[in-house]
Amino acid sequence: MTIEKPNHEQIKAIAEEFGMTMSSAQIQEYLDVMQGYVTDYETVESMGDYLPPVVYPRSPGYFPPENDNPFNAWYVKTDIQGAPEGPLLGKSVALKDNICVADVPMMNGASTLEGYVPDVDATIVTRILDAGATIAGKAHCEYLCASGSSYTNSLATVQNPHREGFSAGGSSSGSGALVAGGVVDIAIGGDQGGSIRIPAAYSGCYGMKPTFGLVPYTGVMPVDTSIDHVGPMTQNVLDNAMLLQAIAGEDGLDPRQSNPQVDDYINALESDVSQLRIGLLSEGFGSNQAESDVESKVHACVGIFENLGMHVETVSIPMHRQAPALWIPIASEGLTSQMMDGNAMGTGWRGMYVTSLQDYHAKWRDQVDDLDDTVIIPMLLARYFQKHYNGKYYGYAQNLARKLCDAYDKVLDEFDLLMMPTVPMKATPLPPPDAPLSLYIQHTSEMGANVCSANLTGHPAMSIPCGMSDGLPVGLMLVASKWQESTIYKAAYAFEQAGDWRLM
Repeated sequence: MTIEKPNHEQIKAIAEEFGMTMSSAQIQEYLDVMQGYVTDYETVESMGDYLPPVVYPRSPGYFPPENDNPFNAWYVKTDIQGAPEGPLLGKSVALKDNICVADVPMMNGASTLEGYVPDVDATIVTRILDAGATIAGKAHCEYLCASGSSYTNSLATVQNPHREGFSAGGSSSGSGALVAGGVVDIAIGGDQGGSIRIPAAYSGCYGMKPTFGLVPYTGVMPVDTSIDHVGPMTQNVLDNAMLLQAIAGEDGLDPRQSNPQVDDYINALESDVSQLRIGLLSEGFGSNQAESDVESKVHACVGIFENLGMHVETVSIPMHRQAPALWIPIASEGLTSQMMDGNAMGTGWRGMYVTSLQDYHAKWRDQVDDLDDTVIIPMLLARYFQKHYNGKYYGYAQNLARKLCDAYDKVLDEFDLLMMPTVPMKATPLPPPDAPLSLYIQHTSEMGANVCSANLTGHPAMSIPCGMSDGLPVGLMLVASKWQESTIYKAAYAFEQAGDWRLM
């Protein structure tokens, strides 16, 4: 590809975009000086890219027909074989479709990205294959990961595995449905505001959002670098711990990581839980969206934890209720600045840039009217506040997120875990095709009150299925101090062994 040098009219248009006033002579003068710098770009072009090698052979896979696509959850089905031995040998894995797998299509749920094929494997893909697993395909997710429900994908509405016509949760909708429905053993989800834990709760599986930076995000399409997470979604706690063990640790390519503290999660499962102290978070209950049966199920689990020898006591973090308000500026302005204006990767951080994704995703500007409403609304909101308030509310929210983190840490100095409903309600009915915008948006965001705080603070949080009501799963969430995934796992494992969650 040859770089075209800028011409007079192009520089004039760019100057006007910046609001600069230049005469024709000035433009030419600037243009003459700039031409020398263009040769540096040509040098960069001539050197080519620098990406990690793709190790494991594969084919592009295929788009499954309806009779080969349970719950409408697959985007692409593959059969990528990992190492001949390893802790995940024989495990089938679904990957959320914002994760790069070289030579396999990826669209992140968005019409504007349909047709993109990555040229690199995400770090977690290589690690999963190194551990012996088989990648069975890419699971549908929501349009650019901007929904907590399962109907915004351009190609598919993912069905709840327990009841057709109900949401599977999002934005890792396909991952949750395939795991909870028993189609695959394990899956990877992504989580910027609850997108692992919401589908885990709605669909009925175990979903861990690890400590910020524990798992490398390298090769996964970002929303905002400060809240991006990926993590395991599984049918049981052991598989969850095994998958986290395989993917955790620094890769040197992700600035979200700073000396992550990896533990032996598998050995932690059998640890003694009798001395654990659990804080039942009062602000995690009683929201406007709360369903009484969901809260009753979670309250009933207190007795199970106590019978296992754990101490449970009600605690309070008043600022927890303000977390959704803090999350909105960060998610909206981050999405707009990094994912949209910055063509997914943005600038200003050291790490691996998926340049093919930058190039392809930039085409959204030619299809801007095709963007889903869940993306349009935060873009309009963000641009308004950036234009009229200079982005200071993003800064306020990031500063206040540190205050929220301090409030969590203060309670977690005295308690090993916090406990609350993952989401305040069961899976909701999918809206009709002619639903008004207000209802369409309501069902994509109404469930996030408890989950978004851990994205802001970076604490690990796991959704655990804890019962059924009206034929739909209920999830409870455990939160721990940073790097204390093992504490969550041992409590979750003991709870899992206490009885079948479907009968609780």
